Amino acid sequence: MKIHPTAIIEAGAQVHESVSVGPYSIIEAGAVIGEGCRIDSCARIFSPTRMGAFNRVCHGATLGADAQDLAFDPAHARPLIIGDHNCFKEGVNISCGTKSEEGTRIGSHNYWMAYSHAGHDCVVGDHNIFANTATLAGHVEVEHHCFLSGQVAVHQFCRIGAYAMIAGVSGLPQDCPPFALADGHRARIVGLNVVGLRRGGFSQEQRSRIKAVFHLLFRSNLRLMEALARAETEHSSPETEQIVRFVQSSRRGLISAA
Repeated sequence: MKIHPTAIIEAGAQVHESVSVGPYSIIEAGAVIGEGCRIDSCARIFSPTRMGAFNRVCHGATLGADAQDLAFDPAHARPLIIGDHNCFKEGVNISCGTKSEEGTRIGSHNYWMAYSHAGHDCVVGDHNIFANTATLAGHVEVEHHCFLSGQVAVHQFCRIGAYAMIAGVSGLPQDCPPFALADGHRARIVGLNVVGLRRGGFSQEQRSRIKAVFHLLFRSNLRLMEALARAETEHSSPETEQIVRFVQSSRRGLISAA
C-alpha cells in the first residue's frame, strides 16, 4: 500500500493493500476501497462508499458525499456502490443514497470528466461517458454505453436508454429512449446516435431497423400504442424489444422529436 504521509485513512476504513492514496486525501471509517484503486490528491471518500477494483479517483473528487436534498438526514444515508475500472476526474461529485435501500449505484468502466455530478439514488450502468459538468439530478437512471456531453442537465427521475447521446448544453426533462441522439435547450430527439451504434458494433441492418422503429414512434403520427404494436410486428428484433420495453416502462414520458 502506497499512502502519502499527509493522507488520512480513518480507523475502520477497509483499504486493499494494493491501493495508493495521494496527498491530503481522506478515506472515512466504513468506506471500502478495492484492489488496485488509485486515489489522487485532495480526494474524499465518505463512509457510505463501497468501491470495487481498479478505479481511479482524481484530484478533488468527492464520492459518497451527503445528498444535496433539503430533507436529507445523515441517519438515513444509504451507500454509494461503485463497480470496477471507473475513472472520476477532477472535482467529480457523487452523492450517497437517501431514499432507496440500494442507495446510489455506479456500474463499471464509466468515465466521469471534470466536475460532473450524480445526485442521490442515481443508478448508472456500464461504459458510459459523462463530459465536463454533466449533471444528473436525484433518482436518474442511465443504462449503458451512453454519452452525456458537456453541461447536460438531467431532471430528477428521468431515464436514459442504452447507446443514447445527449448533445452539449441540453436539458433533459423526460426520458430519452435507447439509441437516440437528443439536442436542445429542452432536449428533443434529432436522430439516432449513429456514431455510437457503429462504435458499438451494430450492423447496417440493425441500424436501419432501429431507424424504422423510430420513424413509426416519432414521425408516423400514429398513436403510441399502435406504433409500438406495429414496430414489434414489422421490425421484430432484440433492438426493437429493447425500445418497446423502455417506452412502455416510462413514468415521466418521452422527449419529443424535433
